[in-house]
Amino acid sequence: MEAAGSLDYLGKETKVVVDRPMGSRHPRWGLEHPVNYGFVPGTVAADGEQLDAYVLGVDVPLDSFQGVCVAVIRRLDDDDDKLVVVPQAMGIDDESTRRQTYFQEQFFTSRIERKG
Repeated sequence: MEAAGSLDYLGKETKVVVDRPMGSRHPRWGLEHPVNYGFVPGTVAADGEQLDAYVLGVDVPLDSFQGVCVAVIRRLDDDDDKLVVVPQAMGIDDESTRRQTYFQEQFFTSRIERKG
């Protein structure tokens, strides 16, 4: 597996394997996922696991998704960055990103980083 620098994905086409589809429950904490959530296959993030990603802008449960990484949620109190991947040519602002990922990110202090 390749070590993944999360910021290296900004602006790039990215494949996400969705292991927690929209509507599913977190296996450990029981919270419901209102968005598709998964990982970038073949990567290792700073926490030793595969690099995680939120898939936003899609309103049906998915198994996998290919889109563009438009932002990275950098957790300041945890070693577990999250990519924000959306359909081609879709934009999403920080407020919408925060609102859609709040179900999980509310427990962490983070900043959203974008390219440029």
